[in-house]
Amino acid sequence: MHTKPAVKPVSLVPAEITLAEPIKLNRLLQLCSANLPVGGFAFSQALEYGVEMGWLTSSETTASWIKINLEESIAQTDLAILKRLFNALSINDFDDFNNWNTHLIACRESHELLLADLAMGKALIRLLKQLNNLNLAAYQTIITLKEISFVSAFALCAYVFNLDLISAQSGYCWTYIDNQVAAATKLVPLGQTQAQNLLFELTEQTPLIIEKSNGISDNDIGASLPHLAMASAWHETQYSRLFRS
Repeated sequence: MHTKPAVKPVSLVPAEITLAEPIKLNRLLQLCSANLPVGGFAFSQALEYGVEMGWLTSSETTASWIKINLEESIAQTDLAILKRLFNALSINDFDDFNNWNTHLIACRESHELLLADLAMGKALIRLLKQLNNLNLAAYQTIITLKEISFVSAFALCAYVFNLDLISAQSGYCWTYIDNQVAAATKLVPLGQTQAQNLLFELTEQTPLIIEKSNGISDNDIGASLPHLAMASAWHETQYSRLFRS
């Protein structure tokens, strides 16, 4: 009579991944969700004016527009400062956090871009304060800031959610890309499959964008995109708009 070998339990989680990791992933997905009530869907970041002027007419020109903004604006300013905000939070240096928050706000080159940044930042902080089971006592200096950039609020949320820096930066890139592709889908317009292909194409650039941003020195932060700034300013007087200005 043959005896059956003992059945070994099969682990559904790789040994190097703890049970806390899925929770972190869920928090990242929540923070980057299009359903996050911060009003990001109301702003096109000048893309609507670009479509009006015929700069964006296809999936290819839309990809080019978003890539340039990622490389020359998001990487050079937002992600680079997000790293410094994370560092400030890790050592409880709230003065440094505030300094970089002020720097971010100063980098917004038009009233529309500034409005979007501050409105979304304020909304995200308001949401953070209303989430259950979070101890925010140590961060009252930040939460009570009169003006807070969306990047700063995003950094605080990611830190409170116990996310690592690279995950936070990846999530921020996704938030920007997803918002821009959603706007382009309505405005260019693009088909749903085209939009999904754009998301695949653009998110493949994320590791290089993050690597570039993390190598930027303090003195090199804040690259300018004059055409983007001008487009966002001209958007205010556009005859017909879907997006807020």
